[in-house]
Amino acid sequence: GVGGVGRGALCGPVVAAAVALGDGFDTEGLDDSKRLTRRQRETLDGRIREHARGVAVGQAEPAEIDRVNILEATLLAMRRAVIALPEKPDLLLVDALTIPGLDVEQRAIVKGDALSVSIAAASIVAKVARDAVMRDLDRAHPGYGLASNMGYGSEGHRDALRRLGPACIHRRSF
Repeated sequence: GVGGVGRGALCGPVVAAAVALGDGFDTEGLDDSKRLTRRQRETLDGRIREHARGVAVGQAEPAEIDRVNILEATLLAMRRAVIALPEKPDLLLVDALTIPGLDVEQRAIVKGDALSVSIAAASIVAKVARDAVMRDLDRAHPGYGLASNMGYGSEGHRDALRRLGPACIHRRSF
């Protein structure tokens, strides 16, 4: 399964994960990352990373997003994640997209993170990884509230942009 997070954010990377759960993986609790608490996501992330057959994360930075656009950057992050898997998959189940440039059969599943446990697992891994990046960016760029808004356009984040202006981690294109 392949899924990504951070497409609608104002700053930070877009992050994707590719997860091969493997036979016998306990799928209990796997769900769309947006429907889980932080604690649930982090617990599941640990279980996925420990017991899945393969897990990989890819990302595209704000400068890449601005250069190629958010959709192409998302596909780039997804491609990086798939290529980083320890074994080449036979089939990719991708959340709503197909990834160009890969010699692997693919199925795009709209709302895939709610319909496929492997895409849900990928979305959980991607969300936990991106949230960790955003907490680090919050420490490096205080004042934007990134540890709580995760780079999305909350009222507080937009207010900080008006007061402080954009930092180098902010996207310039949408």
